[in-house]
Amino acid sequence: MAWVLVASKGGGAPDIALKVLKPKYAKDPQFTARFLNEATIAGELRHPNIIRILETGQDGEAVYFAMPMFAASLASRLEETAVLPEPEVARTARDVARALAFAHDAGVIHRDIKPQNILCGADGHAVLTDFGIARAIASYVSTTGKQLTIGTPHYISPEQLRGESPTERWDLWALAVVAYEMLTGAYPFATTSGDWRQSLLSARVIPTRIHVPDAADSWDRFFANTLAPDPAQRPASAAHFLTAFEREILADTPTR
Repeated sequence: MAWVLVASKGGGAPDIALKVLKPKYAKDPQFTARFLNEATIAGELRHPNIIRILETGQDGEAVYFAMPMFAASLASRLEETAVLPEPEVARTARDVARALAFAHDAGVIHRDIKPQNILCGADGHAVLTDFGIARAIASYVSTTGKQLTIGTPHYISPEQLRGESPTERWDLWALAVVAYEMLTGAYPFATTSGDWRQSLLSARVIPTRIHVPDAADSWDRFFANTLAPDPAQRPASAAHFLTAFEREILADTPTR
């Protein structure tokens, strides 16, 4: 989904960002209703690593939600420097995994984890945003039969590509891909004639040292676990993902 971001100030109050649904979506009352419902559900997720939704609403044809303004996203960080330091990679991945553990326990699957949806706090912590948007799309598609894309191609899991039902593993796969991208500046899998779908289904992770010669060995053990092609071989929950992360990565990589 695409959004317009608007900053506002007033009376010394913190900057507020308005994420406004594009008119072609906002003009569809069925989609608008589903989006506002999902945004309300997402607004009930209160966690330090999940964006706080301050308000949802509609003003004429403008459908929006308001949230605190962040100076940067992970996507903008990766535009500045393609490869991030290992402590920053570890800290960001840990923060997002904590957010997902909380959301999944509440029965909410994000479905569109990617750098654009991870915001960077001034103190270095990561905050996950845009919960509920993919859920609204899925509900809209199932009800109307209209086709809208759910998820972002390079971050979708093999089972997602096969059209299987959503699970927590969708989010965890995407987070592992994001972590690999932060660490190496590259996609985890080799492509054949540019066909990322085929490489995804075979899912053989490129060793991190191909891209970053001095990367710790623990990263390859971690990615072999979290990016296995068979979902049953990967962490079943965010709690299991965090356990693997703490065992393989945090023991060797300080986050501060």
